Amino acid sequence: MAQTVVTIAGRTYRMNCDEGEEAHIESLARMVDAKILELRGAFGEIGDQRITVMAALTIADELVITRKKLAAEAEAAEMAQIEADDCRRREADWAAAAALALDQTAEQIEAVTRAFAAE
Repeated sequence: MAQTVVTIAGRTYRMNCDEGEEAHIESLARMVDAKILELRGAFGEIGDQRITVMAALTIADELVITRKKLAAEAEAAEMAQIEADDCRRREADWAAAAALALDQTAEQIEAVTRAFAAE
């Protein structure tokens, strides 16, 4: 098990993590620390615990909003795929109808040609 040291709101924490995850954990800690600094700038010193809870709630809210957007995009992509599949089906139907019409026209031309040849 690997470890890394992060600083959030001026406090240092030793964190256990999987091997190779140290940089990711450090990046997350910087994100939390930045959110705390942002909130301190907006609200001033309102207590470490309260500002930390506010930061956690703000980040959680951003996560929920992002998940909703992602779900909406996934739904839009699914609808686009359904529409694309429908277009492909209509295209195939049109191609089959066009091929049938061409075959019928060719048969009619051949019949006319035979009729003229017989005269």
